[in-house]
Amino acid sequence: MEAFISPDLLLRWLHVLFGVTWIGLLYYFNFIQTEYFKEAEPAAKADAVKKLAPRALWWFRWGAMFTFLTGLGLLHFTMTRGLNGYIIIGALMGTLMFLNVWLIIWPNQKIVCGITPGDAAKAAPKAGLASRTNTLFSAPMLIGMLGSFHGTGAAGTTAVSKSGVDISLGLWICIGLIAVIQLNALFGKTGPMTTVKGVVHCSIALAVAMVALMQFV
Repeated sequence: MEAFISPDLLLRWLHVLFGVTWIGLLYYFNFIQTEYFKEAEPAAKADAVKKLAPRALWWFRWGAMFTFLTGLGLLHFTMTRGLNGYIIIGALMGTLMFLNVWLIIWPNQKIVCGITPGDAAKAAPKAGLASRTNTLFSAPMLIGMLGSFHGTGAAGTTAVSKSGVDISLGLWICIGLIAVIQLNALFGKTGPMTTVKGVVHCSIALAVAMVALMQFV
């Protein structure tokens, strides 16, 4: 008997559902909450940090977890057709974003929210830089996910399959850029990502640059 719904479709639906939760809250933190905290009265900010932020962070981190897990499941089905440049950069950035949530943002936000002891003045910038980096990654990551089956041109050709590996110079450069940006998330500064406009413009520019590199280099 044919299955009521294919595992591939079910995983894609869950992946998008969890992804909307995760990335939606990522944008909320970066575009709304952070900007509000800059203007809020001390008492209002303290109340939000204690009562609002932990609730939002719960949905945020578990949205990230289940987006990552369903993404791993989808890679199994995608591998039957081979991995193109789009899905390689999408999966790489998505994985790093997941790790940033659980290994940098959440541990430091627990200190900021007073859940665990620590120096909030030092923890906040670390969480903020990782969060800005995830926002920077978000636009090219989403193109990578959509391009796994719908991408065309050089970037849409198979780069990794059961028969072998054929990674272009442009794709290698993209992987190198991702590595440099992630190292900055660990040890660097926010730079042009300090403002909302800055991080949005940088994210779009990174997406355009990566597609161009994969298509033409």
